[in-house]
Amino acid sequence: MLLAHNFDVSTDIVAALSREEFAEVFRVGLSAYENLKSRLVNHPHWIVEILFPTQVFSPQQVGELCFHALAAKRRSPELSTNHLPQILVLGGIKTTPATSDSPDALQPGDWGVDVVETLSTKAFLEAIAWDTTIADKPANSIFKVEGD
Repeated sequence: MLLAHNFDVSTDIVAALSREEFAEVFRVGLSAYENLKSRLVNHPHWIVEILFPTQVFSPQQVGELCFHALAAKRRSPELSTNHLPQILVLGGIKTTPATSDSPDALQPGDWGVDVVETLSTKAFLEAIAWDTTIADKPANSIFKVEGD
């Protein structure tokens, strides 16, 4: 599973995370689960790879753990803002050929996951036409985790 970060919030509200900080969120946030491994990847879009045994975790469960890891980071004591972004985790299986020969590119059959920080998950989903995008996809090929 490869994660990308879609930061749709003004840096006046909350600081953006560097690639390294984003990867650290999941290294720390998932460390309680010995079956989950994460690493920073060298790719222009994808930032983190999470490896997990599919007989133990479903992609949706891993997405939920990623959601909670980022939410915990954003709710940490050093952030004293009342305007924390809403978090959205959108996952889907790649069904088209890889767009790059990079070893860290998303491959057919792999999960690509956008971890989104936004002021409004509803507005973000409307802007990307999520319902239309997923309308013809099998339910087991996509997932969505959302919350504040």
